[in-house]
This record gives sequence, structure tokens and C-alpha cells, in this order.
Amino acid sequence: MTPPPDAPVTVVVLAGGRSTRFGADKLAAPLRGTTVLDHLLSALPPEWPVVAVGTPRETVRGVRWTREDPPGGGPLAAVLAGVALCRTGTVAVVAGDMPDAAPALARLLDVLLAAGPEVEAAVAVDDEDVANPLLAVYRTAALAARAGTPTAGVPARSLLDLVHAEVVVTGRPGRDVDTPADLAGFDEHP
Repeated sequence: MTPPPDAPVTVVVLAGGRSTRFGADKLAAPLRGTTVLDHLLSALPPEWPVVAVGTPRETVRGVRWTREDPPGGGPLAAVLAGVALCRTGTVAVVAGDMPDAAPALARLLDVLLAAGPEVEAAVAVDDEDVANPLLAVYRTAALAARAGTPTAGVPARSLLDLVHAEVVVTGRPGRDVDTPADLAGFDEHP
């Protein structure tokens, strides 16, 4: 997949996982007339190419699908599998269960592009002051340098070892859907 010439970033959407706390496929759960995953994909700028990591499914937007190795190998393996298909200088990483994250990704991209080359990522910090490496924008080269390193048992939080700027992202853009109660909170109007 060759990104359009005006694409500043490729988005890697983590669309795997078992949804155990939700009790069903949370990415397919209905939300505001669509699904959790499609809500996120629809909100991303159309010029941003998307790589989704997980079992392929129909979506409202064309995406390139890939799988982590081994399948089910965890978020860090998924991020690295997605990055392997990126051809832009920056890559936005977002969990597919974060339906309102698109504005946060745009803000994170702006922060990273304005930072000096020594800054390798812009990472969201949520309402509870926790940095989220799965809502972040990275310099592709910084992530690609980790290709081939073991990911088994390595938490995605290890990505926070990269030199990064932290950006406060409050409210729904920084939240994910883990339970049916979480989803109900997204279905309410702001």
C-alpha cells in the first residue's frame, strides 16, 4: 500500500484481542448507528492510510489487514506488525476500541511534527495521568528499529522507553471500551 503523497501519517489500528471483559466482540458492538471500530475508522482523515492488525473483517473504510506473529501475541507484537507495512515517516497507533480517538491522534501528530528530531513519539496521557502507548504517534524509524526483537511477554508500555512528549487527552478521546458500561458511556451525547 503506497500512501497518498499528502499523507503525513499511517494509522495502525489494533483490532485483535479477545474482548473477555466485554463478553463479545467489542469492536463489532453497535455505537451511534455503526460499530465501535467503524466509528473510529470513519473519523480518521481520509488521506491517512490505515493498517489494521487482527482478523480481517468488513469495515466502512478500506484498510490493509495484517496479523501479529504469533497471532494473539499481544499489543507490542501487533504494533510492530502494523509498522512493518507503513511507508510514512510517522505512524499513529490506536486501539480499535477507542471510538472517539481521532481528534487526539491529530493533536498528537501536530505535537510530534513540531518537536525536534530527538523526540521519537507523542503519547497521550489520560484523565488518570497514565501515559498510553496505544494512543500515540511515533516516528516510524523509532518503531522499525524494534523489529525482530522479542515481543513475547514484553508489555506495550515498553514503548514509553522512547524519548517522548506527553500530551494530556481528557474525556472520550482518551477512553476505550472494555465493558458494556464503558460502551454505554460513549453512546450518551456529550
